[in-house]
Amino acid sequence: MSTPAARAAELRRQIEDANHRYHVLDDPAIPDAQYDALVRDLEALEAAHPELVTADSPTHRVGGAVLPFFEQVQHEQPMLSLNNAFSDEEVREFVARIEKALGVSEPEFSVEPKLDGLAISLRYEDGVFVRGATRGDGATGEDVTANLRTVKAIPLRLRGDAPAVLEVRGEVYMPRAGFEAYNRRMRESGGKVLANPRNGAAGSLRQLDPKLAAARPLAFYAYGLGVVSGWELPERHSKMLHALKDFGFPVSPEVGVARGTQGLLDYFAKVGARRDALPYDIDGVVYKLDRYDQQNAMGFVSRAPRWAIAHKFPAQEQLTTVEAIEVQVGRTGALTPVARLAPVQVAGVTVTNATLHNADQIARLDVRVGDTVIVRRAGDVIPEVVRVIEDKRPVDAKGRALHGPYEFPANCPACGSHTEAVRKVLKQTKAGGIEYAEGAAIVCTGGLFCPAQRKQALIHFASRRAMDIEGLGERFIEALVDFGYVKTVADLYRLRLEDFLKMKQEADQRDGTVPETVKAGKIASKWAENLVEAIAASKATTLERLLFALGIRDVGESTARTLARYFGALDPILAADEATLVEIPDVGPVVAARIAGFFAEAHNREVVQALRAAGVHWPEGAPQRSAEGPLAGKTVVLTGALSAMSRDEAGDRLQALGAKVAGSVSKKTSFVVAGEAAGSKLEKARELGLEVWDEAMLLDFLNKNEGG
Repeated sequence: MSTPAARAAELRRQIEDANHRYHVLDDPAIPDAQYDALVRDLEALEAAHPELVTADSPTHRVGGAVLPFFEQVQHEQPMLSLNNAFSDEEVREFVARIEKALGVSEPEFSVEPKLDGLAISLRYEDGVFVRGATRGDGATGEDVTANLRTVKAIPLRLRGDAPAVLEVRGEVYMPRAGFEAYNRRMRESGGKVLANPRNGAAGSLRQLDPKLAAARPLAFYAYGLGVVSGWELPERHSKMLHALKDFGFPVSPEVGVARGTQGLLDYFAKVGARRDALPYDIDGVVYKLDRYDQQNAMGFVSRAPRWAIAHKFPAQEQLTTVEAIEVQVGRTGALTPVARLAPVQVAGVTVTNATLHNADQIARLDVRVGDTVIVRRAGDVIPEVVRVIEDKRPVDAKGRALHGPYEFPANCPACGSHTEAVRKVLKQTKAGGIEYAEGAAIVCTGGLFCPAQRKQALIHFASRRAMDIEGLGERFIEALVDFGYVKTVADLYRLRLEDFLKMKQEADQRDGTVPETVKAGKIASKWAENLVEAIAASKATTLERLLFALGIRDVGESTARTLARYFGALDPILAADEATLVEIPDVGPVVAARIAGFFAEAHNREVVQALRAAGVHWPEGAPQRSAEGPLAGKTVVLTGALSAMSRDEAGDRLQALGAKVAGSVSKKTSFVVAGEAAGSKLEKARELGLEVWDEAMLLDFLNKNEGG
């Protein structure tokens, strides 16, 4: 039986993982209802055991991590989330706490639907829109100004007498009609459909190209304020919303004012009855004390205001039967089982499929073909199987179940390669012991050959830290695969100028536009010439870059570099078995198995041979089995910005002197090189009492030790 401390640690891990999937990758792995349950479990556990509360607990933070490819915005006033109520009793308790604290009876609340989109902040200076940002982690968001400018519902200039500074907060969402129309166009044109309106809105604002965001049917409703200067606020939140409408902001027509507990519950029932008829998705309603003086008197807890709460709708469930269990192969090779269901209406939507997530969940639920199951459209987004009604399981004449427990396929349905169970490694000891996280992913070992993984493999292969094919980004790779020009990474080196031009013409014709390559001739073909030249230039590479580019699971740049230096050439790596690989410093049994398994696949070896035949080459030399140089045995971490060189160059130069360059600071770190704006890594180094170099010390060391 696990201890409270172990349970708290596991809950935190699951919540943070769900946060990352939901807020960073826009690829939620668990239903909202399950996420809410995890948070509530952790809150209850920390309340019962205050000694377990940690500064980094997800109960003290909001949202997810900031994406690296947008500028960061520090919110002057944090964008907090709301506590949730899941029952009428919790709403009564919420109102009772306010009444007791304020000494009032039946206070008034501003009430509104809880939109299912992406929270954003809009900053206006002297009435002009100057910056827009996502919530991010509550303190730091992403600058998505260019994309927000494409949302027609967001005013670029305020109406009337505008304040000096006005920060408006609200929700960017995708109306149901716009979502359906967009997906219909994508299906007709063979494009990529959106999974649901919420992910569609969030993904649109995270497009690096604002033109792509402009093509999405996005809308906006304002619901609050951040920093304000030069404006005397109304006394009530409801009046402030009316003022925002006067400035030109759209506000949900469902907003209103309700008095006391009964008023809130009546509003909840009214909106719930109209929920399916609303033009946008909601997952509850929000109650906020209407008077600002009462809000100020109630104050905040660490992660949410005491004067507001979100009343969530219950997940809706229905009975249906499992007609089949099929497997989908994701872009990373993970096999995801999907239950094909007899059609059933859940939360106003016909549900025919439900994800079963992974092998562990199928085993836990014991879902079988023919079973009667309870299916839930949790969070109004992701259909899931909640449980099996075993009494209704079909049996034969002797009372035995007609279908046995489901077994994952031993071979990938997309390419035929064998599959394997992969568990995340939590801890690996020097003696070879391994501690795994719960939950195994079944993955295809086809790697470079598997068509389901083709796009992801190509994107990684062409990336800057791998083969560095400049200009060959995700958009071109998707087109090359979709139009059948490329099946493996080796096919890139067979492409000609004519192939790129023909692909572009086909893509333009599919979109219904006149091909620029036809109109402009050679001028329009310059981009294609550049791509052909970049692909040709990438043929001259290094062994460590090639090994990293192959995308072997768990083989990052550091491991690729270790392999290249230890063996000196590719052929010994191809021939190495697990026993040989595990003897290499920093290559444990898990990674050794990944490397040996990858090269054991005939498909992968054929692609490597095809790369060689296409002219991809690299220098090979004698193995370097022992570390040499003044930094031999030292582990170095680089953080912050350097002015004389990039961090990549600094890392390469340090490694040439024998150092191991790590990505995180630990007790094993020998010293940290800190450039400008160094952050958490520098703080941790100081906490651990580690040696810290500035850029001048680094340059002095390199000048004295290189080439001498």
